[in-house]
This record gives sequence, structure tokens and C-alpha cells, in this order.
Amino acid sequence: MLCINPLNMKIIILFALTMVMAILPVEGADTLRVKQTRIPILIDRKDNVLFYLRLEASESKLLDEIRLRFAQETDMKVVKAVRLWYGGTEAPQHRKTLRYAPVQYVSSHDRGRTREANPSYSLAVQEIAAPDREVLFRPAYPLFPGINYFWVSLEMQPDASLLTEVDVEMVSAELDGTTAPLLFAGEAATHRMGIGVRHAGDDSVAAYRIPGLVTTNKGTLLGVYDVRYNNSADLQEYVDVGLSRSTDKGQSWEEMRLPLSFGEYGGLPRAQNGVGDPSILVDEHTGTIWIAALWTHGMGNGRAWVNSMDGNSIHTTGQLVLTKSCDDGKSWSEPINITPQVKDPSWNLLLQGPGRGITMQDGTLVFPIQYIDSARVPHAGVMFSKDSGENWTIHNHARTNTTEAQVAEVEPGVLMLNMRDNRGGSRAVSITRDLGETWVDHPSSRSVLQEPVCMASLISVPASDNLLGRDILLFANPNSTQHRNLITIKASLDGGLTFPEEHQLLLDEDFGWGYSCLTMIDEETVGILYESSVAHMTFQAVKLTDIVKTIF
Repeated sequence: MLCINPLNMKIIILFALTMVMAILPVEGADTLRVKQTRIPILIDRKDNVLFYLRLEASESKLLDEIRLRFAQETDMKVVKAVRLWYGGTEAPQHRKTLRYAPVQYVSSHDRGRTREANPSYSLAVQEIAAPDREVLFRPAYPLFPGINYFWVSLEMQPDASLLTEVDVEMVSAELDGTTAPLLFAGEAATHRMGIGVRHAGDDSVAAYRIPGLVTTNKGTLLGVYDVRYNNSADLQEYVDVGLSRSTDKGQSWEEMRLPLSFGEYGGLPRAQNGVGDPSILVDEHTGTIWIAALWTHGMGNGRAWVNSMDGNSIHTTGQLVLTKSCDDGKSWSEPINITPQVKDPSWNLLLQGPGRGITMQDGTLVFPIQYIDSARVPHAGVMFSKDSGENWTIHNHARTNTTEAQVAEVEPGVLMLNMRDNRGGSRAVSITRDLGETWVDHPSSRSVLQEPVCMASLISVPASDNLLGRDILLFANPNSTQHRNLITIKASLDGGLTFPEEHQLLLDEDFGWGYSCLTMIDEETVGILYESSVAHMTFQAVKLTDIVKTIF
């Protein structure tokens, strides 16, 4: 039996503890905290936040070195530059709060200044253009006593493909010539590209909201949205329906069109002739494209949701209007007012569910709708046309206290309505087999898909239309019960009963308005237009196999 002197045992234990402490990151002063982002990398942005760095300088005087390493799979030819920035220090009131930035370094709302770092909030430290796979910053940057913020930005080449993926890690840092412990907030993640289809300030517009997205019979992508000229407020305001068109699968977008705009109709100011909350639909049998929107006339710039009243006159209630295109979205008809056709005069307001409508297998056109009844209670349902859009009908609502909905044909003649539910916490889902005359709750209703009370997107992708050869439901929304962040695409292979975690893809962890709309670009690629944290209208293309990762 080996005998060890108690004093020697203490020395051994202390030595072992010292070695462990040298290996493990120390959560405290002079530890560099690192947060890698999970937000879209916009090809049209000069600066995209890649890493946030937080350093509490208790003893250290200089940040000497930061080393990054791009994965072998990353195509370095499309990486234009990597930059290191200093974001300053922390306010005393926040020093006990674990934050990774005192401000938003690249704003998504500052009109005309959404594509690069705001120089008021950051100091440029070092730029490495056309970087190698190994990136070494040597800033020798003096540290402010206390908490210091740095960040790393990424700029892509303008011809980078939307399907480009970037994997990069921070491998080391030095403070005062000594290797610094790194403490990571979360795991490294693949960075996906995006395009800012509409930014705050584009065409002198304050805000773009409420996305809808379809793929035409010719493969053209058409994105619609509110053009909110003065501010981000809902109708009634100066709002038109805008449209962006792409013929190369979302890689580039044509100049904005205005399919619906009422100007100074009836002698009222433009801000009392707003039209918005668009929904877009492709008639897959004829090729005609339809947009449904809400036009509000008057209302003294009060919110239409509150100030629209009963009756069907343009002077008292919001108007449900359509416009159509017969040339693949290049030009649009004069507005077609179908309010007298479909609105019960006792209702206070009728409008579409924003996003998109569908063509059923038998050729029936279907838009989701929502209305406020005479008791001021909202309901969601569907509106349909059996004659290629000449006449429209509404039967019964699916569920009370619901609003913005999306519709999908899950079996021939069977419609699923996925609804924003004002009760909060989760989505309501109903099924109809008779175009809305009768409805039943789907087993997933109010239990499977969480939400923070927000619009969401739902599309059905038949087995014949995707490379996986399976019937798939795709869903997108803020994957939260509290906030409009964590924009996630989810897939269901069992008709919406479940959306397993292994079939989910997080696109944007940060905060935005949260509305989204999905479409299939082709049989292997999903497109999404959404209100992201980096641009008012962000488009991304994702391989279907990145969402549905395994087929059992």
C-alpha cells in the first residue's frame, strides 16, 4: 500500500486544481465572452454582425489578438471582408446585466442607413479584405477599465449565391500578450445568406411590412408588402401595396411596383386612402395572379381595426379590393371592389388574411379572410371563387377570437386553416371539407405550434412537387410564446399532427416584427420573405433537405 504524506497530498490536490482552472474558461474578469450570431447574412449589406465580444477588463490593458478560422467547406472566394470593431463600454445601470452589445450596431430601422455599421456607435479597428481561411486580427487595442464591447462583421461579395453557407469559429484571443480564456454563449452555427428586398428608407419610405410571397407558373417570385411611407403604423395611414419581382430565384429583384394605390381618391389626403395587408394568389390553372387588400377611405387617420364600422359604404367601413395580373406580375388591373359581394353589412370590418392564397386541385381559388362582427369579436375563415375570380363567396368562420390566418389544401378538397389566436400561446388550426360551411378542430389546434400572437405562414408541398417524394406541410413563425424573435421554418410529415424538432431550422434569433410568407422556389428549395431583424423585407432561400434532415 502506497503511503502519501498529508502535506504532499494537499500539494497534489492544489496542483490538480490549478491545472483544471488553467484549462477551463473563467467566468469573470478578463474572460472574453463570445456570442456568435444566428441572423441572416445579407449579401447587400456591407456589415453583418458575425460575433459579439464582451470583455470585463479588470487587469488587462490591451486586446492584442483575435483569431478566427473558417471551415474547409466555406467558399472563401465569396467572402469580401472581415472587420473588427470596438463598441465602447457599458453604462453603470447595466453592468450587472449580461449583454453583448450596448446598442444595435447596424440598424434595420434607421432610414437609409441599414446596410453598414453606424459610425456613431462603433470605431473601426481593423479590416482584412479577401481573407484567408485563418483570420488574425492584431489590434493592440487599449481597453477601458471595466466592460468593453467588440464585434466582428462580415461582408460578402455581391455575386455570392443565396445558397452560400459560411461556417466560422473564434479559436483564440490574447490580452496583454497572454492567451485569454474564451466563454462561448451557445454553439457555433452555420451562417445563411439573405437579400434585403426592402430596407427602411428605400424609395424614401419609412417602413415596409406584411409580406406575401408566391411562385408563378413561370417560376417568377412575386413578393408583396405594405409600403408605409410616413411611419410603421397600421391603416389608416399613407400606405400602398408594393410588389417586388425576381426572375432568378430571388438572387436579384426588380424595382418596386405599386399594384394598389388610391392616392387622393374622393378628395381626401393620401393618408386617408391607405391600402394594405396584402395577400397574393397564383391561379395555377390560368396563370392569372391576384392580390387582395384592405382599402380604407377616411377614418380621420384612426386605426381601421377600431374605426371601421358596419354597412358596406366606403365612407363607413373598410373595403376588400382585388387587383389581377395576366402578364406574370408585370402590370396590374384597376382595383376591383368585391365588398358588396362578400361582406355581411352587420360586420364592422372584413379583410383578407395577409400572406398568400391558394389554388385547390379542382381549380377553386381560396383566400384566407378575417372579419370583426357587430359585437367587435374577430373571426377567421376563407373566401373562395369557383369561376377563376369572377365571383367570391364566404360561408362560416372557423373559430372566434382569431385573426390573421393561412390556408393549405392537405387532401383533395380538404382545407386546413392555421390561425393567429388572440388567446395567445399557440396557433389555432381547423379543417373544412366543404369550403367553410362547417369546420372541425384539428388535433394540433392550440397545442403543437407555439406563437407570441403573430401572423405566420403555412404551405402544403405535395409529394409530386418536392425531391423528397413526401407530402410535407411547411410552417414559419416566431418560435416563441413571448416575443417576435426566433424566426423558424418547421416541417410536418404527418399532416400537421407534429412538427418535430429535427425538422426545424432557425433563421433569425433576433427581434423584428415577425411576419413571414413561404413558397417553394423549385422542387428542392424553399423561399421565405419575412420581417427580420436585419431588414424590413428579407428574402432567404433554403434547401428543403436543410429543414427535413431525415426521412424515416
